[in-house]
Amino acid sequence: MSKSRGRSAIVGIGEVPTGRFPETSAIAFAVESARQAILDAGIGKDDIDVVIPTGSLFSNQFSNELATCRLVEELGLRNVRRNFQVFSGGSSSSNALQVAGAMIAAGEASHVLFVHTDKLGTGVTAQGGIDLFSTAGISAEWEVPFGQHYSTVAALATTRYKHETGCTDEMLSAVCVSNRKWAELNPHAFFRKPLTIDEVMASKMLATPLRAKQSNMLFDGGGAFVVTSAERARDLTDKPAFVLGEGGAVTHFAYSQEPDLTRFGWAQAARQAFEQAGVTPADIDVAEIYDSYPIYQIIGLEECGLYPRGEAGPAVLRGDTWPDGRLPTTTDGGMLSKGHIGAGGSVSLMIEAARQVMGKAGGRQVPNCRFAIETATGGTYMDAQVTILGNEIP
Repeated sequence: MSKSRGRSAIVGIGEVPTGRFPETSAIAFAVESARQAILDAGIGKDDIDVVIPTGSLFSNQFSNELATCRLVEELGLRNVRRNFQVFSGGSSSSNALQVAGAMIAAGEASHVLFVHTDKLGTGVTAQGGIDLFSTAGISAEWEVPFGQHYSTVAALATTRYKHETGCTDEMLSAVCVSNRKWAELNPHAFFRKPLTIDEVMASKMLATPLRAKQSNMLFDGGGAFVVTSAERARDLTDKPAFVLGEGGAVTHFAYSQEPDLTRFGWAQAARQAFEQAGVTPADIDVAEIYDSYPIYQIIGLEECGLYPRGEAGPAVLRGDTWPDGRLPTTTDGGMLSKGHIGAGGSVSLMIEAARQVMGKAGGRQVPNCRFAIETATGGTYMDAQVTILGNEIP
């Protein structure tokens, strides 16, 4: 057994709805998410000894306040030994989970609280949010001046992947439909109106070949989770979300320097995670795959070994990833339907992975869910992070 397999676990989760809430402050989202996570863990708030808030993109001042212990004060925590920020964009939750696990294994922490909140929907102007988020993590020297932004990045990946595999627009649109079907079951999702492939394909062109309904939108929201040791976790709940495997690969900063626009480091990261976890892709019951645009969900499914190259698109089209499908995928609706809240896109997926293996997903619960895989990435998909959670240790 890997030395780190199953040594830590997520035992509490909390989340507020995703949407536009101009009258609600970001700190209110953070406090409510943290409160839920602590209660869900079955511990007292003073059991928390480490707090890890991640960065908030809408306000540098607010993000700095979180880094300098505002959440500790707002929650009235009295036994916190360390408060520090872990921020790597969309991979922040994965990296924070690894840091929390390492601290627990080293005896430097007992209960770690991770919190994310952002107000990209109403905390900045509409244009300000687009300007902020469309170029965050894109080279200001070599790419932004020439018009590069996240929609063109996704368009490049989509065009190349379609050329290499024969993936069709219908398959890409089916990803949006699959995620929407899951969002219809999620009271925290912003988009819950049924969606069809025809509607996706009829939406306006955004960045050829991507259409508007194949893109994410920016919203307000927040989430939190509590991590502790496996031993404490067993005392707190019958179904902890044990951290079984973690893998990562950093491949580039500027998108133009990525060696393969349709693979990134997912395969390498997934191999590490599966080897550490002691399970195989065939053991996975639910896949929470990063989905800022549909192409990345398809690439993630394949590079994690859940489908062979070129076969994820047809699988989504035939309903494999939909509710009651063979491999339920992105079961909270993802960024395409739950909504994109900055670094919280992957935070939501990590919380959903834990929720599924803990049996707390309500109307969208995957029956007999034992193992979940979650993917995350920051910036222009420069760091592929893969996490495997389970309610048992193989």
